[in-house]
Amino acid sequence: QVQPVESGGGFVRAGGSLKLACVVRGSITSVFNSGDLSWYRQAPGAQRELVAEITSGRSTNYADSVRGRFTIYRDNSKKSVSLQMNSLQPEDTAVYYCKFVPSYGYNGKHFWGQGTQVTVSS
Repeated sequence: QVQPVESGGGFVRAGGSLKLACVVRGSITSVFNSGDLSWYRQAPGAQRELVAEITSGRSTNYADSVRGRFTIYRDNSKKSVSLQMNSLQPEDTAVYYCKFVPSYGYNGKHFWGQGTQVTVSS
């Protein structure tokens, strides 16, 4: 059973930093290495939105609202993806989700973590 597991959320004041981590459990190495990883977030009353993504080739893409403040990177040896968040603002408050998309198999299924809460106070 493939299951992303997030950690690292918490409470921080505006201007502070947090680092989120996600380990994708249950995936074999070749599947993980060829898959794409991303972070989404969902604030109360809002739709889930893409924050950052990284492909198997390590190409990255960021939402305009976080570009220059957040950095996504992956560690294939640990089957993990991290999100370094700097200069956090109250509008970054949300539940952050990790998503893993295998490049083959699993009938095209996408795998989501349970989420981790990030709260930024002003």
